[in-house]
Amino acid sequence: MKAVILAAGEGLRCRPLTLTRSKVMLPVAGKPLLEHIINALAENGIKEIILVVGYKKERIMDYFGEGKDLGVTISYSYQDIQLGTAHAVKQVKELVAGDFLVINGDNIVGAGTISDLLSGRKGDVTLLAVEREDTSGYGVIISENGIVREILEKPKEVVSHTVNAGIYVFPDWIFDEIEKTPLSESGEYAITDTIQQMIKKGKSIGLVTSSSMWIDAVHSWDLLKANAIMLEGQEKELKGTVEKGATIKGNVVVGENSLIRAGCYIVGPVSIGKNCDIGPNAVILPSTSIGNNTTIGSSVEIQNSIIIYDVSIGSGSYISSSIIGAHNNIAPQFSTETDSDLLVEMKGILHHADLLGTVVGDGNTIGNRVMVKAGKMIANNCNIGSGTTVHRDIPSGSIVV
Repeated sequence: MKAVILAAGEGLRCRPLTLTRSKVMLPVAGKPLLEHIINALAENGIKEIILVVGYKKERIMDYFGEGKDLGVTISYSYQDIQLGTAHAVKQVKELVAGDFLVINGDNIVGAGTISDLLSGRKGDVTLLAVEREDTSGYGVIISENGIVREILEKPKEVVSHTVNAGIYVFPDWIFDEIEKTPLSESGEYAITDTIQQMIKKGKSIGLVTSSSMWIDAVHSWDLLKANAIMLEGQEKELKGTVEKGATIKGNVVVGENSLIRAGCYIVGPVSIGKNCDIGPNAVILPSTSIGNNTTIGSSVEIQNSIIIYDVSIGSGSYISSSIIGAHNNIAPQFSTETDSDLLVEMKGILHHADLLGTVVGDGNTIGNRVMVKAGKMIANNCNIGSGTTVHRDIPSGSIVV
C-alpha cells in the first residue's frame, strides 16, 4: 500500500516560523514534523510515499530527496494552489492503484496509530478518529456501531468527543467521488465533504478509534507540547564531547562534533544537534531541543524551548517556553518573559496559549539586554537595538532602537 502525505499548506497560524518554511518542516525533537510521520509509516511496512507539496516545496524536496536516508521511496505531486484536501488528494490520481493511505502532514503520529488504522480497516473507506475532551476547532464524528453516520465540521455545540484525525484508507475510485465534490462555503474542496457525499449515497465509512499518539500542532506554541512528548521517548546518546566538570542527567542526546563545556548542567529529556557549542556553566533543562550549528554562551539558561538551528545566544540569556528560529544572532542578557493562559492576537483574532514565552522568526539580530514580553513575537530579518523591551509583535524587516 502507498501512503499519500498532504504537505502543501502554508500553516498561517504558525507565523512567523512559516514565513520561510512550510508547517510540515517545523522541528519537533530535532526532526521536522513530516519526518516523524514518514518514520511511523515505515515502521508499518509502508515504504512507498507520495508527498503532495506546494508552499515552499523546495525545502521539503531538498531535505527528503527520494527518501533513501529514511529507508523509503518518496515521489512528489504538486498542489500549486491550495484548494482544499480533496483537491490535494486529486493530484495523486495517476500515481496510485488500489487502496492507499492518506494522512495530513502536520500532525504527529506514532507507529501504533498507523497500525490501529490498518488493523481496523472496514467498509468502503476507513477513517481514523481520536477522543478529545475539547473538540473546538475540529471536525467531529457521529457514528453507530463503528460506522460513520456524519462528519460535522467545527460544530458550535458539543455533539461528540470523537475527532476526525485526518487519516484515511481510500479505494482508488475515490477520485470519481472527488470530481463530484462541491465547493465549500470557505472556497475549498474538502475531503470530508467527499466522504459526507458518499455516506448519503449509502457507502460504508468504517471508523477506527485510536488511543495511540496523535498530536495536532495548530499554532507555533503547540510545538512545545509536541516537543516535550516526543523527547520523552528518546534514549541517552552522547556522540559529541563532554568536558570534565559538565553534568548530564537523564536522557540527553548530543550530536556529532558538539561540545559540552565544563560547568554545564543538562537535565533530560534534551536534544542537542550536531556541531553545537554549549558554553561553560550553561543550564539546559527538560523539554528543550537545540538544532545543529548552534552556539550557547556561558551561563545561559534554557528550558522547555526549541532552538531551530544556526543560532548564537549570548552569555547570561534566559529563554523559557519559547521557539527561536534559524540564523538568529542574539547578544548577551536576552530574556523572555513567560506567562500562562495567554490570549495571543494574530491578524485581529485572539488565540489561546496555555504557556508561552516568545516565538522568534529567522535571520534576526538582537542586541544586548533585550527582553520580550510574554506572547509577543519577532518576525524575520529584524534588528532589535540593545536595551529594548518588546511590548508588541515586531513585523519582518523592522529596525527597533
